[in-house]
Amino acid sequence: MSLNKYLDVAPEVAQAIADHKPVVALESTIISHGMPYPQNVETALKVESIIRENGAVPATIAILGGRLKAGLSPEEIEYLGKKGHDVAKASRRDIAVLAARGADGATTVTTTMMIAHMAGIQVFATGGIGGVHRGAETTMDISADLEELAQTPVMVVCAGAKSILDLGLTLEYLETHGVPVIGYGTKELPAFYTRKSGFAVDYEIDTPADLAAAFHASLEMGLRGGMLVTNPIPEEYSMDPDVINKAIDEAVAQAEAQGIHGKETTPFLLAKVKDLTGGDSLDSNIQLVFNNARLAARTAAELVKL
Repeated sequence: MSLNKYLDVAPEVAQAIADHKPVVALESTIISHGMPYPQNVETALKVESIIRENGAVPATIAILGGRLKAGLSPEEIEYLGKKGHDVAKASRRDIAVLAARGADGATTVTTTMMIAHMAGIQVFATGGIGGVHRGAETTMDISADLEELAQTPVMVVCAGAKSILDLGLTLEYLETHGVPVIGYGTKELPAFYTRKSGFAVDYEIDTPADLAAAFHASLEMGLRGGMLVTNPIPEEYSMDPDVINKAIDEAVAQAEAQGIHGKETTPFLLAKVKDLTGGDSLDSNIQLVFNNARLAARTAAELVKL
């Protein structure tokens, strides 16, 4: 028995895969948990159009009515956006129960990678990955995204790890699991809202063609796991590191005081940071997602040539 029994690939996406055309996967947690309505729906549809403008077919991924979906209609995106936090945030551990119940789930980086791989999609654009949370040496709070990167052969294009995390420990964890961390045009890990973190990436690569060549070599060698491409937020949308770091420190302190933990941590911190920055962090978040979608589409277009 295969997970594919539960998988629905949208006709346009299935046709593109069959014709060896570029496809880019997109997650749905950003729609239901990452932004308020209607900005979430507007952003999701705009990301899909950016991917089309750059020569690829978008495949937004979610779980709807217990079905694993690779490719959503505008109506399905609207549905997820309106339901918001009423939709379960679905990681690897949640898939079986949601499928059995015929329930809905917004896919995280982990589940988007899983479903993309099942459908035959090799490139995925997101905002930022999860990682090792601050204080993880006592809480053991480490995102399942890192484990998925270690075992599922999908290229993930992001703006680095969310700066609410412990970036140094996140890089250490990825290194232990053999996941290459690539800086697109940078030797330094971007920190989501800002272009710099003070931590070095494994390799700097400067063109979509070279990104595609590196990932193609990994696939040809049969290496287990994915490849993480970190793409710095465009300079004009980058936030002042002092402002964002002060907001993050305050948000982390509030989360601890309120006993927030587990899968609630990231949505709580991102919402709190948005409030503390007067909405500037949300504007930056949207722009970095657009930037990652462009790079992912161009890389997917190069990958299908190999």
